[in-house]
Amino acid sequence: MALNKTALKEGIVQLHTDMSAREENSIEEYAERLSDLIDAYVKTGTVQPGITVSVTGGSGVTTSTGNIQ
Repeated sequence: MALNKTALKEGIVQLHTDMSAREENSIEEYAERLSDLIDAYVKTGTVQPGITVSVTGGSGVTTSTGNIQ
């Protein structure tokens, strides 16, 4: 499954809309909400089989589809 860029964009637009409508903005809240959007976006991706990986002491390939968590 591909990364869901549309949902990320919609979330960012909503975040900016929410924050611009306020009389007082919080940089901390903005950063928290933006980082949550990015975290959710990254977790929409999957790791496909056959990707070469290297670790201390060896290397190999992914053998099945996996989710990013």
